[in-house]
Amino acid sequence: MYTEECINIFLENQGQLFPQPVAASYEEAETFLEDCMAAVVDSLGEVREYLEDMGADVDGMSDEELEEASEVFALPDGKYLIVEG
Repeated sequence: MYTEECINIFLENQGQLFPQPVAASYEEAETFLEDCMAAVVDSLGEVREYLEDMGADVDGMSDEELEEASEVFALPDGKYLIVEG
């Protein structure tokens, strides 16, 4: 379900969301993303919709603020990984 690039981005940048690593290997990162049902969306608009659906108060947040949110990981292909901490 998650691309190799997506898993590697999370593994390398998990510190933006968690104070301690939750995964030490590619396999652990993949399992963690599956267990927490992380989402991959196509645009910042979809990031906003997803977070609103999850009950987050994103009213008034700019796209830049959304992209910098700790649970949002920008992917090189223009998509976004959302991991709830």
